[in-house]
Amino acid sequence: MVEIKCYYKEHRGAEVIFLSFVFDYTIHQIIKNAKIAKYSGTYKTWYINADEKLLAKLIALVRELAVVDITAIRELQQLVLQQPEQPVQKEISSGFRAKYKNTKKKQKPRKKEYTVHLNNAHIIPAMRQQLVLKGYSTSTLRTYISEMTIFLKHIGARAADQLTHDNIRAYLQYCLERFKLKESTLHSRMNAMKFYYEQVLNMEQFFWEIPRPKKHLQLPKVISEEKILRGLMSLRNLKHQAILMTAYSSGLRVSEVIRLKVTDINSDRMQIFIACAKGKKDRMVPLAKATLQILREYVKKYRPKDWLFAGNEPDTHYSARSAQAIFNEIFKRLGLPRSITFHSLRHSFATHLLESGTDIKFIQDLLGHNDIKTTLRYTHVSKKGMQQIESPLDKIIRQHSENKNGAI
Repeated sequence: MVEIKCYYKEHRGAEVIFLSFVFDYTIHQIIKNAKIAKYSGTYKTWYINADEKLLAKLIALVRELAVVDITAIRELQQLVLQQPEQPVQKEISSGFRAKYKNTKKKQKPRKKEYTVHLNNAHIIPAMRQQLVLKGYSTSTLRTYISEMTIFLKHIGARAADQLTHDNIRAYLQYCLERFKLKESTLHSRMNAMKFYYEQVLNMEQFFWEIPRPKKHLQLPKVISEEKILRGLMSLRNLKHQAILMTAYSSGLRVSEVIRLKVTDINSDRMQIFIACAKGKKDRMVPLAKATLQILREYVKKYRPKDWLFAGNEPDTHYSARSAQAIFNEIFKRLGLPRSITFHSLRHSFATHLLESGTDIKFIQDLLGHNDIKTTLRYTHVSKKGMQQIESPLDKIIRQHSENKNGAI
């Protein structure tokens, strides 16, 4: 018999039960015709809403053809933290309710939505205030508030200020096992919670006893010098060419390129001034001669006033999404993998500098890295050292060929 394994997963902002089984046409048709499940094109499998009645109906439908394994679901239901309670609603007098019932039109039942309970309503405003006062960036503020809100919705009426280390551990286990969160996502959620408990509540070293999952060490995605040149030369739009050439030749992030001002280009010293970049740091980067030539042609044609790369609306800069779309349109034609993005131009800049003999400490300063360990990642993808290493297979073949040719 076919085995159908059921497990919880977060999909399209909702908790669902995924059905994992080796493809069987008969079972596939039964589930399809019953119309109790939906098919995920992303994960190539069926899923149902996280509802016990639907699960029981599914088991009954396939009982004669398959065994439904719900072990993973039952184990997760034993975790310490429970599902959030429904929001508290104000009581309405019976007379008003009867009158209101007669006048109200019938509406489709809405999906149950959970909100932050009144017991924890003070947390988000206090956390937001502390983030603003400490000068955190808008993106960090948005991420922390979002992750903390998810946590507060989950615990429902339980007071977050009174949770213990064991409660937090149980919740993080719940996130890993039920939603299969990636390590990077879980780290963001932990950072948000850590900020609240240690920076808002002043509970020093509260997270020291809570382990963090190992992060996946991702190597930078690098484009070859030949393909970068081909991509840049294939651009026909002068503005698009100027944006990508500036990004690659100076190792800039997409946010740094689009926020450049005309006054940031210093042709006398052949430098570009990057103001208030990531980490609120200013830095200077080199201005390539070829880039300067393209920028002069661009300025002559487009006449930018304040922003170097202006947007469509008055007094706005070019959008990051538009810059990324330019990159995708040009470089995807070269047969590059999907993992290659606009940021790969910055990775390529650093790697190509390293391969040409530039000191790693100087590259760190150009990129604006606080920690040299971040810059040392490029040594893992640089081909400079690898070119001096001979593969054992090539060595064996070479020695065999030499012995054969030298034999009398």
